[in-house]
Amino acid sequence: MCRTRNASVPFMTTSDAGTSGAHPRFAEALDALGLRELHGRVRRFPDATRTAAEAAAAIGCELSQICKSLVFAADGVPVLVLMDGASRVDVELVRRELGAEKVTRAKADVVRETTGYAIGGVPPFGHRTATRVLADRSLLDHDVVWAAAGTPYTVFPMEPKALIAHAGGTLVDVRERAA
Repeated sequence: MCRTRNASVPFMTTSDAGTSGAHPRFAEALDALGLRELHGRVRRFPDATRTAAEAAAAIGCELSQICKSLVFAADGVPVLVLMDGASRVDVELVRRELGAEKVTRAKADVVRETTGYAIGGVPPFGHRTATRVLADRSLLDHDVVWAAAGTPYTVFPMEPKALIAHAGGTLVDVRERAA
């Protein structure tokens, strides 16, 4: 295990391959998806990175380089929306995209039941149940994005097209636009 501190990145722990700091369910998902090399790229921070702003500050990256994994309920059915950290989801656009009558933010118990993770640590894939995934095109604006690795203290980097593919996501435009 390697500990790092520099001017742009606060104290963090980097795991060696095979000893990922990721949530066990997420670590198993990495193995099942043939992404074992990502174990060594998982970063664990001493302070929580539950919000996109906390994660960006801890990593030392732009807020828009954070990939938020947000669970909504479309007519009562959970759906995962992947969104860049600087943007908000337009629920009406999600509703239209899904052809749903009603879309709301899922409650914390639904998020945990659906994904197997607590809010603030939900990764883009490796969930308890198969869920429809929508990924906003804004994620493609970067070469690398950072996402939760199953806990509020862990993140991992990945090329956005690969992340969306592993999540089984459909590219959409569901970002809230400035009025």
